[in-house]
Amino acid sequence: MNEKSIYENNPLHGLKLETLLEQLVSHYGWDILAEYTRINCFKNNPSMKSSIKFFKKTAWAREKIERFYLYEFKNLPKAPDDQFEIPPRERVIPAHQTPGEPKVLIPGNAPEPTIKGSFREDKKMKKPKNTVNQGQKPPTNPWENSPQ
Repeated sequence: MNEKSIYENNPLHGLKLETLLEQLVSHYGWDILAEYTRINCFKNNPSMKSSIKFFKKTAWAREKIERFYLYEFKNLPKAPDDQFEIPPRERVIPAHQTPGEPKVLIPGNAPEPTIKGSFREDKKMKKPKNTVNQGQKPPTNPWENSPQ
């Protein structure tokens, strides 16, 4: 099996970014895209030209909108863990998975964002506590030992 044929089942195969965005905006509109993707280019004075320019320059946002296209608009099952880190355009979608009808998204019902392997949680867990060694008293004035 050659490399080209394994990507042919991916709905993003051969799809231009402009076409993808046109389909999403015509089906959902700017407000739904802003709420469900949490990408600011959809919130503040959105336009096709500025959004396309933003997505071409910003890889993380392009991957986020491509994931939204695959799993919300094309209604494919979520990617397995081994393909989670692979960009959506490079994912291999099994032949038995076919795109379905777009999900119905209701304004005001967007799920709260979840962060896998959160950097913030790692920092919270590793944050050292302000403890005093056994046998030592903390100074009453924290600046009393500092140079003048």
